[in-house]
This record gives sequence, C-alpha cells and structure tokens, in this order.
Amino acid sequence: MTTAESTSADRASILLVDDMEDNLTALEAVLGPLNEPLVRARSGEEAMKALLRRQFAVVLLDIRMPGMDGFETATNIKRLDQTKDVPIIFLTGTEADTGYAFRGYATGAADYLTKPFDPWVLRAKVTVFLDLHRKNRQLQRLLAREHQQLDNLAARMTTMERRLAEDADPDVRELRHDIGEMKETLRMVRRG
Repeated sequence: MTTAESTSADRASILLVDDMEDNLTALEAVLGPLNEPLVRARSGEEAMKALLRRQFAVVLLDIRMPGMDGFETATNIKRLDQTKDVPIIFLTGTEADTGYAFRGYATGAADYLTKPFDPWVLRAKVTVFLDLHRKNRQLQRLLAREHQQLDNLAARMTTMERRLAEDADPDVRELRHDIGEMKETLRMVRRG
C-alpha cells in the first residue's frame, strides 16, 4: 500500500446528528480543524442510512430530536452487526433530564456532553476515537497480511510434502513427519 493509499484509507469519517442547523454548523466549526470528513444527518433515520452506506470513526448524536430520538437511534446503531462497534458521543442541552446520562450510557454511548460544550474538550474526545479507529484499521490490515503469509506458507509446505511423498528414503519420511507437524501448528495459529 502506498503512502497516499494508506493516508486515504486512514481517513475517518465523523457523523454529526442533530435536527438543528445551528448545532450542525457549530459542530462543523469545532471539528473542521481535524481535517476529517464530516457527514451531517438531520434525524435518526438519516443517521441510520448514512451508517449503512459508509464507515464512521465516531457518531456525535443529539438526544432530543423529533421522530427517532437519540436514544432510539443509538439502540438501533448498537443492534446492527455492521454498526455496533461505532462509538457514540451523546450531546444534549443543559436543561436535560438528569437521567439522560445514565440512559445514554445504558444504550451504549461511549461519552456524554451537555451543550454548550467546550470546543477543546469535544475536539479532544473525538480525536481519541479517531486515533482508535486508525489503530483498529491498521491492526486489521496487519492481520490480513499475516493471514496471507500463513496461507502462502501452508501452500508451500503442501507442495513440499507432495514432492517428498514420492521419495521412500527414511530421512525423507522424517522430513514429511516434521512438515506435517508444522502444518498442524499453522492450523492452530490460524484458529487463534
């Protein structure tokens, strides 16, 4: 993978969900300096559609919205295999019910902030999730490469084993036995 491809693959989209235009504009102003794609959704329904179309590093989710509120949206996000691991930061007004924080964490939120929020705090929290997202993607690429290398090694061992099977020499039989043990070890490594 080239540096340009790696940089492009490491870009982490952020989903902003709020029914109020002013709030979305404020979030964009605060998070714009992170230089990551910001995607808007004006409702829980729009958020779900966006989440099914692309991967997100983090979701900033307003609690109070008409129709599907933030809690219901979070429950739907956590219910789907494709989206269940996406971290959610709940955002709500200061007049919010004191039970909102508990309910937010109970639905799977990673964090909870009240509006007006400190821009530096929000940016710092989002940065943590962006870094985690990048590291997870990097680990996935390393794991895929490791599996490919193990597959290549297993194929080469099978070829060697087949060639050695044609020879009846006692030393060759011992080699075949050793290769068989190595293949079994490879199978165990693949299983984890």
